Amino acid sequence: MLAIAITRPGGPEVLERVERPDPVPAAGECLIRVAASGVNRPDVLQRKGGYPPPPGASELPGLEVAGEIVAGDAAALAAAGLAVGDRVCALVSGGGYAQLCVAPVGQCLPVPQGWSLVEAASLPETCFTVWANVFERAALQAGETLLIHGGSSGIGVTAIQMAKAQGARVLVTVGSADKAAACVALGADVAINYREQDFVEATLAATAGRGADVILDMVAGDYIARDLKALADDGRVAIIAVQGGVQAQIDAGQVLRRRLTISGSTLRPRSVEFKSALAQALRGRVWPLLESGRVRPVVFRELPAERAAEAHALMESNQHIGKIVLTW
Repeated sequence: MLAIAITRPGGPEVLERVERPDPVPAAGECLIRVAASGVNRPDVLQRKGGYPPPPGASELPGLEVAGEIVAGDAAALAAAGLAVGDRVCALVSGGGYAQLCVAPVGQCLPVPQGWSLVEAASLPETCFTVWANVFERAALQAGETLLIHGGSSGIGVTAIQMAKAQGARVLVTVGSADKAAACVALGADVAINYREQDFVEATLAATAGRGADVILDMVAGDYIARDLKALADDGRVAIIAVQGGVQAQIDAGQVLRRRLTISGSTLRPRSVEFKSALAQALRGRVWPLLESGRVRPVVFRELPAERAAEAHALMESNQHIGKIVLTW
């Protein structure tokens, strides 16, 4: 099969088209003929040498795919209500930048009715991440306020729509007027341009001084101390990335007095059982929203797989709104 490999740590130019043996599914797995592969920030980190695959995972980049099941564990497929020939999207721990990809059956979901395979490839990494962190760990409820840092990112555009569909009020931080407008068009109630406004002051102003109930933070670093100031009492911060650095200095007394919660998680190293449980929750709670159109795809650019380097450069430019997808 053809694949895109990381030949050495470095810039986008180290991504090269290669030939690799076809993968073989083991018990509980299926083989997907990939039509499209989502591009995510962890792929960039892996390319730079900062995010190695977990033990046993493919060294090829790529954490989400969409395509057709061509082989697999028949019993596991039947138990999941799937079969050879079905169109699915899947969350994987690696190997997504390839014509063929092995995935645990429990991490496969049917392509939502009315969605293309390119659109479906934009779903798994963002939907699994948002559901696990915003709705399970941070327990966002209808009527509460969610602040999303990076509202125009793939994670951001998914979180906006899922939170609004669940009855929450949504604030986002963005870096430009165009990104602010895009987020508002997707349903965000308030877009805060962090280049022009202090997000703490803007959040407090938008909530009559109360603050946000939940903050989805992919920046970390010195944002965390500011997050605490922007939180309502009993508020929760969910950290999903550390683009602003891993060190933070906070006022622990504020955490105590106002009963604040700081949590964090990474999805890639979690067990198949954990991710399969997330998939079932998504199928029951989120997939109906996708099929009804209440949550819609936001694919910024679709590129042939051999232009993966261009896709990575685009992601690192931070000019995109939504997802970048490679096609095979």
